[in-house]
Amino acid sequence: MSDTRARIYRHIESNPGVHFRGLTRALDLATGQVQYHLARLDRITSESINGRTHYYAASFTPWERRAIAFLRRETARDVLVVLIEREAARPGAVAAYLDIARSTLEHHVDGLVDHDIVEKRRDEQGVTLALSRPARTVELLAAVDPTVPDRLSDRFARLLDRFFESG
Repeated sequence: MSDTRARIYRHIESNPGVHFRGLTRALDLATGQVQYHLARLDRITSESINGRTHYYAASFTPWERRAIAFLRRETARDVLVVLIEREAARPGAVAAYLDIARSTLEHHVDGLVDHDIVEKRRDEQGVTLALSRPARTVELLAAVDPTVPDRLSDRFARLLDRFFESG
């Protein structure tokens, strides 16, 4: 295995769910160079989640790959942390606690529900959100840290939400 390919593999292994731009930035490699080596790494798998392709060591299950992708996004991660802490919560309470627009929460929750990370439970009082696999979500949370660009992107989206809500 070439030195470049080994660097890419080690980075993916230690940063599960890293997306393509994150790889190129972290390793200071050209996009074509990363594409070339990724195509030749058979111990790597990729998953496209909400418009971003994430890379993983082949040992992760499909559900774990999707969960990690969401844990790399600050707002989705914040939602999951609230649900870990509270076990279950009403959407309005989650949005208020995180100080985000309800539409922003719904955007993230829709993806989390679609990928079986979060469940919406309905009763006579309305909807409650809960983790579909709480123990495994906690374990994966410890392995993932969103990157600075990911956090800035999420914060910019929150800022825009507040601007349009107040206007």
